[in-house]
Amino acid sequence: MTTLTTSNPVKDIVVDMGQIAVGQSPQRMKAIVGSCIGVVLYHRVRKTGVMAHIVLPDSAGRDGTPGKFADTAIPNMLDLLRAAGAPVHGLVAKLAGGANMFRSTGALLIGNANAEVVAKALQNAGIPVAGAEVGGTHGRRIEFDCTNGQMTIQCAGQPAHSL
Repeated sequence: MTTLTTSNPVKDIVVDMGQIAVGQSPQRMKAIVGSCIGVVLYHRVRKTGVMAHIVLPDSAGRDGTPGKFADTAIPNMLDLLRAAGAPVHGLVAKLAGGANMFRSTGALLIGNANAEVVAKALQNAGIPVAGAEVGGTHGRRIEFDCTNGQMTIQCAGQPAHSL
C-alpha cells in the first residue's frame, strides 16, 4: 500500500515501513524509525502534510512501494500533496531517524545513507528543511501534528522534544 487514508479526520495515522500517508488538520501522523527516515512535507497555510517511512536510500530498479526508497518517496510525496490541493510552493520538510542501530561501519550504515539521500532529494526539489534530527544509535518514535506543523520526537529513556 502506498497511501493511507482515513474516514475519521481526528484519528491518528500510523505510517509503517515503506508507506506514505497524507494528513490534514486535525490529524496526526506517527511512525517508529530506527535506521529508517520519517520525513514530512508540510504546507503551513493548507495545514496539510505527507509523511513517508523510508527504509532504503535507493531503489536501484528494485520493486517496492514508492515510500520504501528515498529516491522515489520524495517525488511521490509531492504528487500526493498536489492531489490533496497543497501547492509545492510553501512546503517545508522535517525529518528524523537514520540511526546506526547496529553500531557498525561500512555497508551497514543504512541510516546515514538514508539521511544523505533524503537531504539531497529535498535540496533538488527546492524544499527547505525546517527541522531534522538524524543519526545517533537509538530509534525514535515520531509524531507529526498537521494542525501546528510540530514534529514530536522521543527516544527511549529521554524526554520528548519538538522540531
